[in-house]
Amino acid sequence: MSVRNKKVLITGGSSGIGKAIVKKLYSHNHIVIVDKVSPEISHPNISFLNIDLEDQKEIALALPKIAKEFGVFDLLLLNAGRGIQEKLTEGDPERWQEIINLNLMAPLRFIRKFVPQMMSKKAGDVVIISSVAAHQPHPYGGIYSATKTALEIIADTLRLEVVPFVRVTTIVPGITDTRFFQNQISGFTSVENLNMGAISPDEIADDLIYALTKKKDTAINKIITRPVKQSF
Repeated sequence: MSVRNKKVLITGGSSGIGKAIVKKLYSHNHIVIVDKVSPEISHPNISFLNIDLEDQKEIALALPKIAKEFGVFDLLLLNAGRGIQEKLTEGDPERWQEIINLNLMAPLRFIRKFVPQMMSKKAGDVVIISSVAAHQPHPYGGIYSATKTALEIIADTLRLEVVPFVRVTTIVPGITDTRFFQNQISGFTSVENLNMGAISPDEIADDLIYALTKKKDTAINKIITRPVKQSF
């Protein structure tokens, strides 16, 4: 399979893992980035849509317009997400809802809108960026981990619902050298504090290319990539 001449819709493509993926794809594909922050990369093949993915009403209004303007996508890449570290007995439920809206409800809305179009074409790829935090209960991490666990269940369920026409891949990064920890709503962890090393966002982008370039009747359903020293 080739990764050329694809129409790609990506959430959170302006920084970190999303930005690395855009760099891998944009020269030979049309990329539509949905994000709150304008990407640093400027190119005729990149369209940027400034949408607040935590705002469910804004998403609901925007998705039909995206579908009308760009048509059917070949790849739906659900990457946007944010962390939070708060005790379940002390944290702020309003902030928890922000994380749930961004990490879970936004991907569900994109799946609901764009995957039926792929099914009508009988072709397409859905790639979901998860985290090794899924299925890993740890103090202060309950809300974030819960959203990523739910995403992986959604990915597995979606795979069963769209077989054999649409492939579904979950990519699960470990500690990655991005601004993820600095951009958390609340928390105190850093890559340096964890002291387990970090992988480059480019490595996750390479995982995506690997999955997409398998032959059409082969699906890579899950890839986990983390530093060798990482213990979880």
